[in-house]
Amino acid sequence: MTSATRGKDALHPTSVYWDPQLLQYNFGDYHPMSPTRLDATMRLVRELGLDTAENVRVTVPEVPEDSVLELVHTPEYVASVHAVSEDPTREIPECGLGTEDTPGYEGIHESSARLVGGSYQGAMDLLSGSVVHAVNFSGGMHHAAADRASGFCVYNDCAVAIQHLLDNGVQRVLYVDVDGHHGDGTQSIFYSEPRVMTISLHETGLSLFPGSGFANEIGEGEAAGTAVNVAVPTRADDSQWLRAFDAVVPPIAREFRPEVIVSQHGCDSHFQDELTHLRVSVDGQRQIALSMSELAGELCEGRWLATGGGGYDVHDAVPRSWAHLVGVASGHPVDVSTPVPQPWRDYMSEKYGGRPPESMGDDVDLWWRSWEIGYDPNDETDRSIMATRKEVFPHWGLDPWYD
Repeated sequence: MTSATRGKDALHPTSVYWDPQLLQYNFGDYHPMSPTRLDATMRLVRELGLDTAENVRVTVPEVPEDSVLELVHTPEYVASVHAVSEDPTREIPECGLGTEDTPGYEGIHESSARLVGGSYQGAMDLLSGSVVHAVNFSGGMHHAAADRASGFCVYNDCAVAIQHLLDNGVQRVLYVDVDGHHGDGTQSIFYSEPRVMTISLHETGLSLFPGSGFANEIGEGEAAGTAVNVAVPTRADDSQWLRAFDAVVPPIAREFRPEVIVSQHGCDSHFQDELTHLRVSVDGQRQIALSMSELAGELCEGRWLATGGGGYDVHDAVPRSWAHLVGVASGHPVDVSTPVPQPWRDYMSEKYGGRPPESMGDDVDLWWRSWEIGYDPNDETDRSIMATRKEVFPHWGLDPWYD
């Protein structure tokens, strides 16, 4: 039975968190994180009919109270965001806003908090049992730390959702981050929390912001072994990316035994994205989503909250990748050979110009070697994988060479 078939059989109750007000998270016309990527994604989801499947509901995310944001952010930082939101000319350097990457603007608190609202409501819906899968592709703001904005991220929605799960009885949450950049903010917030395992698969910090996420960052105190970092080589492609994921994520996840999985699916690893050097296809990103869905089904009765993240090829790779994410999460995976709906292509051409993609895939041969085939010390990817396995696997009783 194929992965796609297993996904269709599941048909879990699924919620997608969306409202046009999410487009207000906008750093300006010349900033790479354009809100048009969200508009393009939701329109493609609709044209593919994913939002009207019988097991799918679309939920409007609300702006949460400050107390929700303060589950992981300091009150002083939230107050600083409020101050910049009310007066963007105000300079508060210690809060991380006002930089070229993360400039302040009027209303930045409300728009940033609404992104959190989607992931927070997803966590609440998982706890209530009203959904089994939740998707907030507008979220995934993984660089935001407890007291500082960074890398286009103001509030860390993933961390808020995770903390809410912990505060309401969940004993172990697995966070998996496959953005091209290291998920440093989420890692830092839970670095000493043994109930949360953070796994980040990313381009090495030797060549990319934020310059962190190396194998020896493993957590501290009782949480040693719960921060897992796979720093793949610069310009890694599908075969390297998927081999690294396969060699680290499933085996360590099975030992951790999560009750809920929260994942971040930044798609700036795509070969057309200019903000990383990676060469991953939409097909490869879809395969990761399928693997996450399977792990959730195997380990935690399907409970899975999936978010977006980075992604700056805003009218091509981003909408296709996240439409695939919605398709996989809803149990209606879209085949990569599916033609992109013509009404969507017409809208994109008229609204944004350019030549929209014709197919839901990148016409690649998706192939990789599983770890069982063996470790090659002459292979740069294998050396990166082994560095991670040596650091973390012994904490879980696993042999870094064989398990």
